[in-house]
Amino acid sequence: MKQIKTVDAVGQVLCHDITQIIKGVTKDAVFRKGHVIREEDIPVLLSVGKDNIYIWERDESMLHEDEAAEILRDICINDNMWPTAPKEGKINIIADCDGLFIADMERMLKINAFGRMMIATLPSGIPVKKGEKIAGTRVIPLVIEKETMEQAKALAGDEPLLRLLPIRPRRYGIVTTGNEVFHGRIKDTFSPVIIEKMEEYGCELMGHEISDDDPARITACINKLLDAGAEMVLCTGGMSVDPDDKTPLAIKNTGANIISHGAPVLPGAMFLLSYMEDGRPICGLPGCAMYAKRTIFDIVLPFLLADEPVTVDMLAGLGNGGLCRNCDECHFPNCGFGKWR
Repeated sequence: MKQIKTVDAVGQVLCHDITQIIKGVTKDAVFRKGHVIREEDIPVLLSVGKDNIYIWERDESMLHEDEAAEILRDICINDNMWPTAPKEGKINIIADCDGLFIADMERMLKINAFGRMMIATLPSGIPVKKGEKIAGTRVIPLVIEKETMEQAKALAGDEPLLRLLPIRPRRYGIVTTGNEVFHGRIKDTFSPVIIEKMEEYGCELMGHEISDDDPARITACINKLLDAGAEMVLCTGGMSVDPDDKTPLAIKNTGANIISHGAPVLPGAMFLLSYMEDGRPICGLPGCAMYAKRTIFDIVLPFLLADEPVTVDMLAGLGNGGLCRNCDECHFPNCGFGKWR
């Protein structure tokens, strides 16, 4: 870049966008990079405080901010997302489908700590909607060394930093447990809550079984739903540590692989997650899912619907961000609950 007086700039080529801010009206580029300055542009440039401007002097060892932002874009972008055109040195990345957004936080930290460049994203591990902005990239200076950007690419590695996994609605079954419901002493108020949550993702209830507290009967109900083609089974009731709570035993007796019984999340500490050998999840839902606005089930469900394996380490990591504030007006997932990454 070369700095010259604005009044002497007619015929020169701008090397960066010139932004005009009018409070309450606009904040946008009044001139774009590459614009050839005309006589009538001089008063406009002076009115936005540009007594001096920078014109482009090509140096093959340097990259313009837009070119560098494109490198950061390529470091990030993956399937099911698309980039905007560079604007004032920034590129946004937009979701191309409803899905589960995941960022590789370890590698992104390396890039952001490298200096003079940035990648900002939504929190990793949340569901997003098609058309939602999920990330933005830019370098801090107007120009940056090609060598520096090559080093950033090496830090990032070969795989994109971001993933957007499509959420696929499932046909699922519910097993309601408890002598009190089985014998008609009380009305089942748990299942309607779960059905409503599943409908948020377009899932279809294909079967509903009710069992007493006999673990053999509960196991038989789960297997019946699996045999009928359920892609996921959700068990309600009998998940605490009371001696007559047999649902965890019944889930184990299906042959499912128990990932965890318990998680550092409130509400939701008694959550149980398991997978059948073919990958179909069986969940034991704690009683809080019946009355709390959002629980661990709301955190984990998008992972299950996106076929992203839920691991012991992930569940253990939920402790940081695993305490719900129980706000009067719930804004989940636009809040801190479950933002452990």
